[in-house]
Amino acid sequence: MYSYDEPVYLISVVAKILEIHPQTLRQYEKEGLIEPGRTDGKMRLYSQRDIDKIKTILRLTRDMGVNLAGVDIILRLKEKLDELDTINEELRSNLQKKSHTTSSNVSIKQSSYELILFKK
Repeated sequence: MYSYDEPVYLISVVAKILEIHPQTLRQYEKEGLIEPGRTDGKMRLYSQRDIDKIKTILRLTRDMGVNLAGVDIILRLKEKLDELDTINEELRSNLQKKSHTTSSNVSIKQSSYELILFKK
């Protein structure tokens, strides 16, 4: 089986799965929203992570009316929050080790946010 980040899906397959035109995927790449892998022959290959990100983009644009510039800002903020959550988790872990406290004194939260998108 392939890993979550391994690019294995051709653009035509992803377009069919998501029921969108391949040109839409090319536009998302042009806007810098996604970065599919490439074969030696320069064919685009998408990972499952890419597909999930495209699903998020589609929910934001179709269901919530966010334009592509807004989607870019939202995705960048999400990435930054993920980075900060990782740093926060490392700092809490170090604090636990140094003070020899139990996990009941310091609670580690998985994420500082939760992105929930509802379909109409």
